[in-house]
Amino acid sequence: MTSTPTTQAVPVPAPHSSGCPFGPPPAYTDAAARGRIVRADLPGGELCWLATGYAEVRTVLSDHRFSADVRHPSFPLLAPGRREMLAANPSFLRLDDPEHARLRRMVTGDFLVKRVEALRPGIQQIVDETLDAMTEGRTEADLVTEFALPVPSLVICLLLGVPYDDRDHFQGLSRTLLNNTSSLEQLTAAQAEILDYLRGLAARKRERPEDDILSRLAARDDLTVDAVASTGSLLLVAGHETTANMISLSTALLLERPEQIARLADPAALPGAVEELLRLLTIVHTGLPRVALEDVELGGETIRAGEGVIAMLSTANRDDAMFGGAEQRATDELDLDRDARRHMAFGFGVHQCLGQPLARAELQIALAALFRRLPGLRLAVEPSERKFRTESFIYGMRSLPVAW
Repeated sequence: MTSTPTTQAVPVPAPHSSGCPFGPPPAYTDAAARGRIVRADLPGGELCWLATGYAEVRTVLSDHRFSADVRHPSFPLLAPGRREMLAANPSFLRLDDPEHARLRRMVTGDFLVKRVEALRPGIQQIVDETLDAMTEGRTEADLVTEFALPVPSLVICLLLGVPYDDRDHFQGLSRTLLNNTSSLEQLTAAQAEILDYLRGLAARKRERPEDDILSRLAARDDLTVDAVASTGSLLLVAGHETTANMISLSTALLLERPEQIARLADPAALPGAVEELLRLLTIVHTGLPRVALEDVELGGETIRAGEGVIAMLSTANRDDAMFGGAEQRATDELDLDRDARRHMAFGFGVHQCLGQPLARAELQIALAALFRRLPGLRLAVEPSERKFRTESFIYGMRSLPVAW
């Protein structure tokens, strides 16, 4: 990648706008209006490309000419200093096939739609018990810490076999790892700590296996304990951070659009409503990085071999040509009647989110139960007092004070 910045380059990451906290940073939407492939400026001063259009993002994420391997020397990183740390022990998310496919297949069965459907009664029980605890003898709470975060944390802990009592420990480490302002020392320490924790847990599972993902991984002869810990770290961090932020963001947005909440009470409309929330609130605002392995013509530009590309899911999911429909409905507005099934909130191609069936089930159950049980739910502070996690690679909310 060239290191000479230009005035047209879009900064990545870019600052969010307090005036429109549910959308991607204005710099990205402005870039999408300017072109479907534009130049971007990374924190280290390197230039890469920004894919903003739906068709272009799909190509970047599915074409074998673009690599997800973080070990590539030109792989674009959104925070300086992370290359050596990430390349030392990459998860399968940061590898290409066949290595990626071999590791991914080991856990695919635990997240198949059929398996997740069987988990729905258990997820419903977790949601109901969490709401019971949040509302008992009270009329106010912080929805983030008392509902949005506990629900997916409990679910992923049960699936992985991680003690829920350790949640404060791994949640704190997760926040450090996802924070794009963390120093290299903080990142290295947090990664080492969470991997050490999971290595120890995997070793105990190998001696005393249970019915959970870590036990099944630890029992494999073809996996080192480091590989088990790396896969476990990916599933643990992604398994609670993403869904927790979607629950809180969805709730905050729906409280501003109360006329649409009734759609959640209709079992037939609920899945489609959740797809629209996933489309509009796409929480990976900083996009998915790739590197070109050969020259590629895309969106009227030539991406040279060795140049990085950031696939902007958030702008692709607001592409008028894909989601505006014949009526040309505004794609930056919530419309729970919209057909949003082709969104890319979970990515696209062979690397698309492994846990998307679980995330969908959790969101459907959690949001439906929340508004059914608390029909008078309202924001307990002024909108300007809501706190968003603008420093994180996974966009979300720090807190959401609500009352009922």
